[in-house]
Amino acid sequence: MTPPARVAGLDGVRGLLALYVVIHHCWLVCFPGYPANTGPWWGGWLIHGRLAVVAFIVLSGFSLALAPAGRGWRLGGLTDFARRRARRILPAYWAALLVSLAVATLAGPLPMIHRADGRIAVVYALMLQDFVPAPAPNGAFWSIAVEAALYLAFPLLILVRSRFGALATLGVSFVPVLIAGPAATTGFTWEMAPLFTLGLLAAGVAGRPPRLPWWRLTAFAATPVIALIAWRGPVWTEHHYFWIDLFAGPAVASLLIAVSARPARLLSARPTRGLGLASYSLYLLHVPVVALVSHQLGRSFPVLVAVAVPTAVLIAALFAMVFERAPFRRAGNTEQGERADPHHNAARGLETDSRIMVGPGAGSLRG
Repeated sequence: MTPPARVAGLDGVRGLLALYVVIHHCWLVCFPGYPANTGPWWGGWLIHGRLAVVAFIVLSGFSLALAPAGRGWRLGGLTDFARRRARRILPAYWAALLVSLAVATLAGPLPMIHRADGRIAVVYALMLQDFVPAPAPNGAFWSIAVEAALYLAFPLLILVRSRFGALATLGVSFVPVLIAGPAATTGFTWEMAPLFTLGLLAAGVAGRPPRLPWWRLTAFAATPVIALIAWRGPVWTEHHYFWIDLFAGPAVASLLIAVSARPARLLSARPTRGLGLASYSLYLLHVPVVALVSHQLGRSFPVLVAVAVPTAVLIAALFAMVFERAPFRRAGNTEQGERADPHHNAARGLETDSRIMVGPGAGSLRG
């Protein structure tokens, strides 16, 4: 099976999800009281940033697994995989951590930002924030540690898939969920492991006949979840995210298969793709931007969105040029070069873009 070469649609998904996260955090800053929606009713859909985490987790597994799926579920080199993953996430993450620590020290405390000390800096630099309690200098950073843990599990999941099949792989991913249980979803969110695995398994379906009506299947899978959230409200939903996450996963996996086969025009449009190319940097830096803008201009939602969103996007685009693309240029493997050849990008499993780019609700939606 040849992995899908249509990268544009997946970039569009990343871009729109990242934009939603920024606006979501603007909403939480202007209308505090999460998980209750204290803002106008028409903005209630903006309070569910946690669901963007689910989408990004599934997307991460999907993107990383495209290459192994096309090679008969062979990883293609553990050392090379680890090196590429480190080059992709660490330089930008550490640079954003320094920015966040500086903002926390000089201007904090701010919304989603706590003052930091040496211990906090070490915890976050080593990505131990989901295992060692420490105030967050950037409320979105928790998901980076989740992603790092999933990267460690990825080679094992590929091995199980190649030798024992899809059901066994999904079963293995549920082991930490069964051990920890729903009560353990504060801190490290164990249900993210089967969500990541759903994306991995979906990569093996993408591009393979028979071609099913994936867009309609996506709507079929998503409708009950959306209806339940709308019926029970955000407070109930927040207390049951463990189950909501798991039920939302199949809808996201189906969506990614649909996009990889036939992306909607919006997802492949140049502005949406461009937003997706800088979405990791946008995730890393949008919290300090939103916090500083709200501190200076107040908590008017229209004003905050009008100023903070374009500012964050511009800063993210510049930041991505320096801290995302430059490490690959120095390694003789530029991201721009990979994107110029979609078949090569697919052959690398879209690994340059499998990052999780969202933290739930100002770092407050972990459970």
